[in-house]
Amino acid sequence: MKKQTQTFLLIITMVFCSTYAQQIDPDINASAEKIESKVIEWRRDFHQNPELSNQEFETAKKIAKHLKGLGLEVTENVAKTGVVAILKGKKEGKTVALRADIDALPVTERVDIPFKSIVKANFLNTEVGVSHACGHDTHTSILMGVAEILSKHKDKINGTVKFIFQPAEEGPPPGEEGGAKLMIKEGVLKNPDVDAIFGLHINSGTDVGKIRYKPGGTMAAVERFVINVKGKQTHGSAPWAGVDPILISAKIIDGLQTIISRESPLVNEAAVITVGKITSGVRFNIIPESAEMIGTVRTLDPGMRTLIIKRMNEMVPSIAKAYGGDATIVFQNNTSITYNDPDLVKKMLPTIQGVAGKENVLLSKATTGGEDFSYFQEVVPGFYFFLGGKTPGSKEAAPHHTPDFYIDESGLLLGVKVMSQLTLDYLNIK
Repeated sequence: MKKQTQTFLLIITMVFCSTYAQQIDPDINASAEKIESKVIEWRRDFHQNPELSNQEFETAKKIAKHLKGLGLEVTENVAKTGVVAILKGKKEGKTVALRADIDALPVTERVDIPFKSIVKANFLNTEVGVSHACGHDTHTSILMGVAEILSKHKDKINGTVKFIFQPAEEGPPPGEEGGAKLMIKEGVLKNPDVDAIFGLHINSGTDVGKIRYKPGGTMAAVERFVINVKGKQTHGSAPWAGVDPILISAKIIDGLQTIISRESPLVNEAAVITVGKITSGVRFNIIPESAEMIGTVRTLDPGMRTLIIKRMNEMVPSIAKAYGGDATIVFQNNTSITYNDPDLVKKMLPTIQGVAGKENVLLSKATTGGEDFSYFQEVVPGFYFFLGGKTPGSKEAAPHHTPDFYIDESGLLLGVKVMSQLTLDYLNIK
């Protein structure tokens, strides 16, 4: 009987310790609550003063000033305008990286808020409004808050934390390098070598207090493609005397969709081929000499990605040839698959559930949007999740990258708490 009682007590103790380990550290929780107003203040400043990709000069200065004030080892001008800071804990151990993107978009804001952006800038030789229409201002502010909290609790850290403030997530200007690719090229995951990386993205369509995640492919690989079709110009009244590149373009578009509908194993993951722009011709009664099509491919499975690109390369010139013309296709990779390492997700999910509440952590389907966080995940295991930014009970939210994009700032606090606790638990769990 005594042995049974001891066994029962041991089980109870193990359950209690396991449950407790999943909860937020009381000191971290108190620190996060204390700086919530500061995080919101930073966010509003960044929101009101947005800067485009590879032009985040003032944003970077503000970030670096804050990190230096915390006593961290700070490196500036990484990948042009990026900022990286290192925090060493009380003991040697693993290194975890936390990433936030810092750039804004060429979108004119329409939301009527006191800190609305009225900034204008030159984008592709056109004056445009600039705004944080994807929430990168919240990501930056959250990570600044995490840095402040963890720097005050170094005694709880076994290992090293690397804070990565990344420019140009939305893509560098034409002819320039930038973003995660350039950061990796310049060694951001080295010295010390990073063992795992975490990132989050605010989501305007997910209620405040909720977190969405998916193991494996969670955001799509994004390819941009350009198809050039060459025909033979002739009078519109005598099409038999020429080769119509517009007709060929239509046939190519139709054919490309069969790759998705008839050749891609869609039971694995979703995939999309979209032609978003066609340029051809100058006059109603002239069949032109050439046409250009520009589009995108979105895939969530590496095998499907390879298949689709292979078949597009085969199909495009073959269709053009069948109608008497010529066509070439060129691909540009914009992002890889944002792939959440399943083992890392399994290991860290209890932490997120413990901080947010298990009922608030939702297993979600993948999205065909793209993220260059994916390049970090090609080098080290990563976990990227979505943080709620929608006021519960409010009407349907405006999508990201639109003039009416809006975020409820009360959602930032959970982001600070989760990222702080993820860091501690990853470094301290053996």
